[in-house]
Amino acid sequence: MKSIIKTASLVLVALLIITSCNKKVAKMPGITAGMVDSVSYAIGVSLGSMVQQADFGNINLREVHKALDHFLKGDSLKIGLEQTNEIITHYMSKRQEALATFNVEEGKKYLEKNKENEGVIELESGLQYKLITEGNDVYPAPEDTVEVHYKGMLIDGKVFDSSHNRGQTAKLALNQFITGWVEGVQKVSEGGKIELYIPSELAYGNQNMGVIAPGSTLIFEVELIKVFRAVVK
Repeated sequence: MKSIIKTASLVLVALLIITSCNKKVAKMPGITAGMVDSVSYAIGVSLGSMVQQADFGNINLREVHKALDHFLKGDSLKIGLEQTNEIITHYMSKRQEALATFNVEEGKKYLEKNKENEGVIELESGLQYKLITEGNDVYPAPEDTVEVHYKGMLIDGKVFDSSHNRGQTAKLALNQFITGWVEGVQKVSEGGKIELYIPSELAYGNQNMGVIAPGSTLIFEVELIKVFRAVVK
């Protein structure tokens, strides 16, 4: 949530700069109308980028334009500067809650249908998996390190992470990852390949992880290359 407040603060600073520039531009020799147009457009792009990164969802651009117009003209504001951070923070908190609820429900529908597919096994925890390729019967324990090739996807098929795209395998301490990954990778042995279907409560829950929205059910394709046993002290 701190990043949201930072974004709001940056927007306010940008607006103050614009106001300052508008008041002083006529008195500054060497500043052409073309330069003003260019920097004005650049500021708009910068503000748009900050708003997009903050992921406000659908916003009313007419209200944005109205607020800009009121602010720059010095008109009275419906919402004062001192209230903006509080309003933005409250909205983003409610939006994250709503998004998480929606995504959890969508994930449940997906998993309910998915468990009927051939080869899919559902565990008591709610994790589902499908063994694609049998391995050599050397299974990892939670404390082990594994070398894997993997691809992580959302239920709409969007890839959010892939060792294949990086062109190299990954060595990972198994128990340092999400609960569903730890439980699921133990179901495949060296040389094998598995698909994991991880409900949100076994993944990142209601956290916002950027590409991975709150409440997301995750899918992983994991090829287990090698198991490195933990050293027992």
